[in-house]
Amino acid sequence: MSEVLRGFVPTDEADFSVQQAERLFLAQEEICYLLDRGYQIEKIVTFVGNHYQFTARQRLALTRASSSSQDVKNRKSRQISGPLKGRTVYIDGFNLIITLEAALSHSPLLLCMDGTIRDLCGLHGTYRLIDKTQTALSLIWEALAERKVGKAIFYLDAPVSNSGRLKQEILRTGGERGIPVEAETVPNADALLWDKDGVVTTDAIILNRCQGWVNLAAEIVQGKLAGQKIVNLSKTSSNTAMDRITFGK
Repeated sequence: MSEVLRGFVPTDEADFSVQQAERLFLAQEEICYLLDRGYQIEKIVTFVGNHYQFTARQRLALTRASSSSQDVKNRKSRQISGPLKGRTVYIDGFNLIITLEAALSHSPLLLCMDGTIRDLCGLHGTYRLIDKTQTALSLIWEALAERKVGKAIFYLDAPVSNSGRLKQEILRTGGERGIPVEAETVPNADALLWDKDGVVTTDAIILNRCQGWVNLAAEIVQGKLAGQKIVNLSKTSSNTAMDRITFGK
C-alpha cells in the first residue's frame, strides 16, 4: 500500500507557523468573548476571520478549537479519567481513527479549549483505508487495554464510503488482541452517541450531550506519538509565541 498523508495540505506550514499561531491565539480571544455572549460560532469566525484575513484552514482551526466557557466547563465536568475496568466504551469510529491517521501523517493537530486534540481533515462522505490505518487501530487497542476496558463498541456512519471495510478491520484486529469488540455501520453515528456514557469522540455536539466521555485521542497522541505538530489553541499556553506550537513528546 502506497504512503498516504491524511490531512496534509502544503500550505499548512505557512498557515500554522509560529507567527500565524500567535495571530490565531489573539483572534481566538475575540471569538471566545463573543461566544460567551451567545453569538453563533460560524458568524463569529467569518467576522473575525475577515478582519485578520485568515485562510479557510485557519478559520476551520478556530472553529474546531474554540468553545464558550460554559461548554468547556460542562464537557470537562463529564470527562472520565483513570481506569475503565470492565466498562463499555462507545467509539465514534471515523472521528477517532481519522485523528490518529492525521497524527501518524504528521499533519497539523489542534489542542483545543476542552482539552481534546482535533484534526483538520474533512470527511465529506468519502473515506478509504490507508497505510496508517492498521497502526491507528493498534494504538487504539493498546490504549483500551491499558485502561482495562471491558468492551468497545464502534459506530461508523454507513453512508461514508468504505465504512464496511473499516468495520471488518476493526473486528479482525480487535479479535486478534482479545478485546471484546463490536462494530456497527449505522445511518447516523452521532445520534446513537448523544445519550451514552463512556463515549470516545471529539465531536463538540456529542460532547455537549453525552453522559460521560473519554479523551482517548489526546491520550494516545500526547502519550504514545512523538513529533506531531500541535497548534495550541487551548488558551492555556504561556506568553511566548513559540509555546503555541509543540511537536509532541
